[in-house]
Amino acid sequence: MKRIKVGALLLGTLSALALPMPAANAYTAFVTNEKDNSVSVIDTEKLEVIKTFPVGQRPRGVILSNDAKWLIVCTSDDNIIQVYDTKTYQLIKTLPSGPDPELLILHPSGNPLYVANEDDNLVTVVDIQSGKIIGDIPVGVEPEGMGMSPDGKVLVNTSETTNMAHFIDTTTHKTFDNVLVDSRPRVAIFNPAGTQLWVSSEIGGTVTVINPADRKVIGKVRFEIPGVTKEAIQPVGVRITQDGKTAFVALGPANRVAVIDTETLQVKKYLLVGQRVWQMAFTPDGKQLLTTNGASNDVSVIDVAALKVIKSIRTGRYPWGIVVAPF
Repeated sequence: MKRIKVGALLLGTLSALALPMPAANAYTAFVTNEKDNSVSVIDTEKLEVIKTFPVGQRPRGVILSNDAKWLIVCTSDDNIIQVYDTKTYQLIKTLPSGPDPELLILHPSGNPLYVANEDDNLVTVVDIQSGKIIGDIPVGVEPEGMGMSPDGKVLVNTSETTNMAHFIDTTTHKTFDNVLVDSRPRVAIFNPAGTQLWVSSEIGGTVTVINPADRKVIGKVRFEIPGVTKEAIQPVGVRITQDGKTAFVALGPANRVAVIDTETLQVKKYLLVGQRVWQMAFTPDGKQLLTTNGASNDVSVIDVAALKVIKSIRTGRYPWGIVVAPF
């Protein structure tokens, strides 16, 4: 039997242990701080804020350009859209909007930009290259939510006071259908296949799931949390996994994120996060979901596979919108 020297074996074991572990994917999250007029920049590998930079007044909705070079921010009290460089954090330009822009979305092609203006009952259509308004679309009272079909043919806007989801043809910029939902709809989002539209109703306390093909209601998701009053359960942000099987819904002052089976529309679990959870964003690999918690001034990080909150990251005051860049 061949002898193996203990010292050599130990050295080999230690060498193996010393090999670098595969690094987690590092991305950059941008969080708008509504009360501080700033954006917090989060390193998703370190799970900490690495930079905070000033922006316009009352920043809320935030998205990225398709190439992720631009950070596009609704500065609601300035009544404009500001565009920042995602690497240098410098202001590149401003884009026009109507009064009090709140949420916005790009066409899948990367242009134009659609902006919900809360105070004038219009969705403004903006060419992001020329910086010119190319159209205004009349919708209901206090427009907010902005959902785009995967093929880019249909834009859905929600109006908080009219309590409707407005279906808009992106070629003609005309509304071709309206669907009544529960009180104060906030967010509209299509599933990746384009076969479901999810609309959250903050005061109604529900999420309405609509078939985009015929605009019929498939069903409603309702929430019950032991020890939490019905009035505190206020659905706002909605995100759906890339495989389309699971939806996450931010429940506002209930301080929970609901985990929902998109086929049965049944709640599988509630995750306790920060106070007044509002908007959410996945990391590009889908492994983490980050939530903005306005009343506790932090971001919660959810491990999507484990369905566990793994970190709370302090931000500025009233974090509102969030987007994650692929770098």
